Amino acid sequence: MKRLTLLLAFTLSFILVKAQDKKFENPNSDTRGYLVKVGDQAPDDFELVLHDGTKTNLKALRGKVVVLQFTASWCKVCREEMPYLEKDLWQTYKNKNVVLIGVDRDEPLEKVQKFHQDMNISYPLALDPGASIFYRFADKKAGVTRNVIIDETGKIRYLTRLYDKEEFSAMINEIDKLAKK
Repeated sequence: MKRLTLLLAFTLSFILVKAQDKKFENPNSDTRGYLVKVGDQAPDDFELVLHDGTKTNLKALRGKVVVLQFTASWCKVCREEMPYLEKDLWQTYKNKNVVLIGVDRDEPLEKVQKFHQDMNISYPLALDPGASIFYRFADKKAGVTRNVIIDETGKIRYLTRLYDKEEFSAMINEIDKLAKK
């Protein structure tokens, strides 16, 4: 009986601690740190300043499939995924109404330009000072290495987190379907 009482007390304590932790989580965030979900209209109230100085925004890209890759030069998983984004996504779909833009989280222009060169990619990287673009899509405590696929009407069609070969393949399949419309 004493053992059962201790077990129940421990379980109740654990549940209370977890409930307390939940109180501090962002209620709009999913389990992977996203604030947006598939089917949502993508936030588009921001400007993308690319590493070469050109500017664009999601409203200007309507009519195209847009992939926002949230990344950073210090991110090992981002570096692992980027050659696949270059080869399997960008080189395959850049002439099929698909735009890929890496959004570099809170790093200065010189670092973003060096990162672009070091990674030997041809798709553009955009600056995200203060991670203000990132925070429109994901919780402040969430990490990078995520892709947001936005269809030609501005709706979110697919979300990835980290680099998982199966999820990446499913993302490419979704992009392929969207590019054929």
